[in-house]
Amino acid sequence: MVQLHVYFRGIVQGVGFRYTVHRYATGLGLKGWVRNLPDGRVEMKAEGERQELEDLLSRIADHFQESIRDREVYWEEHLQQQFHDFRITF
Repeated sequence: MVQLHVYFRGIVQGVGFRYTVHRYATGLGLKGWVRNLPDGRVEMKAEGERQELEDLLSRIADHFQESIRDREVYWEEHLQQQFHDFRITF
């Protein structure tokens, strides 16, 4: 298990981004959250098996290829299970 922490930049608010990420993440059995930031970015933190997390990143990139301008991706060591489900937070 690993954690994935990502900041997405571009046209990522007001386009169903968080809801799509939520659908993909829950479909892959991942746990964590996604939220809008005041500066226009979207932040996501998820935990699971690395392959499922890479699949999530790929699905997001494919779906929002015209919207995402940049992303910062951080892979973090998984010390303990922090999340019980995947949520959209505010």
